[in-house]
Amino acid sequence: MGTTTFNSASRERLADALGHRQPDRIPIDFGGTMCTGIHASCVAELRDYYGLEKRPVKIHEPFQMLGLIEDDLIQAMGIDVTGVLGRKTKFGFAVDNWKPWRFNGQEVLVPEGFNVTVDARGDTLIYPQGDTSVAPSGRMPSGGFFFDCIVRQEHFDEEKLNPEDNMEEYGPVSQQDIDHFERAAGAAAATGLGVVASFGGTTFGNVGDVPGPALKHPRGIRDITEWYVSTTSRQDYVHKVFEWQCETAIRNLERIYPVVGSKVDVAYLCGTDFGTQTSAFCSVKTFNSLYFPYYKRVCDWIHANTHWKVMKHSCGAVAKFLPSFIDAGIDILNPVQCSATGMAPEDLKANYGQHLVFWGGGVDTQHTLPFGTPAEVREQVLRRCEVFAPGGGFVFNTIHNIQAQTPISNIVAMLDAVHEFNGVK
Repeated sequence: MGTTTFNSASRERLADALGHRQPDRIPIDFGGTMCTGIHASCVAELRDYYGLEKRPVKIHEPFQMLGLIEDDLIQAMGIDVTGVLGRKTKFGFAVDNWKPWRFNGQEVLVPEGFNVTVDARGDTLIYPQGDTSVAPSGRMPSGGFFFDCIVRQEHFDEEKLNPEDNMEEYGPVSQQDIDHFERAAGAAAATGLGVVASFGGTTFGNVGDVPGPALKHPRGIRDITEWYVSTTSRQDYVHKVFEWQCETAIRNLERIYPVVGSKVDVAYLCGTDFGTQTSAFCSVKTFNSLYFPYYKRVCDWIHANTHWKVMKHSCGAVAKFLPSFIDAGIDILNPVQCSATGMAPEDLKANYGQHLVFWGGGVDTQHTLPFGTPAEVREQVLRRCEVFAPGGGFVFNTIHNIQAQTPISNIVAMLDAVHEFNGVK
């Protein structure tokens, strides 16, 4: 993200949508967060489609291989939101000092700490903090398009489990990170776009973080299956981890807020998923006892001390959790997986639209966008806009990131459709 100045109406547009007021048109986000982005291969195709300068796409989020959406593409796509992201990647190395890398035939740029090896099967292995002298923490299968975490669960003695081992990555924010957030928020606000910030430290059990991909020697409960078992059988342990995270996060926000202040509009809380395609990972009772207290404490601090709105990401069938999300102080739901059980757009808007902003849900990324026709994409986008747009409370985005091999014709059809709905030629 550079320092190009866009139309300031974008930030006003987002503010209206967040305030449940009818904006002049639906605000659009692509690239503002790690779950509203676009795969690097598709970013390259979009640049070609819009006739932009040919240059390698920067992989700013290597876990999902998301491409940086730079100023010229923001302008071409008609995006209204930009993001303030962390200084480091999920694998623990800084997003700086770009270097070339070839990926499935595509020339891209990756951060200096992006150090990989290829094993005998042809899989690409990536290393925590870029240190190839330790065990890898991520694997991209041969011919794959993104990394999966490698579980490095060490043997543990049930009688000697120490919650501090699962707290290692949640510490006081460094001055270097505070300086980064100050610079990034200033640059983002100068664009005139709406600003969503991901400050980190509030994952509360996100399975993408449980394995500790940034840690060289993760300790504690790091196997995802074992972690889910622990949410039932070791709740005292999990509470201690969440309590530490929560207290640390609030202390960090107390230091971050003075340097970013009103430059930020939305704070991304976490990406812990509670829904599957058809059901849920836990009961509402478990959510309310194990997760709710910590969400509420963070949300209460944000609402008492800032004007920010709080975004919660959760895939799947989460309708039964929405009253609890609202009671916790969550303002925004993402990615709004309308294809999951009980997540019909009409029901979501009617039952929760007065309390929640729906950030996503604009088109299905499992079926329609990757496998439908442009006409089918257009039809679904227009219908979703008709349902979600009235009265504000809607930010257009796909249901999670746009994946590799999504036809460029369908991506363009999606963008053209939302612009058509907005009356933009």
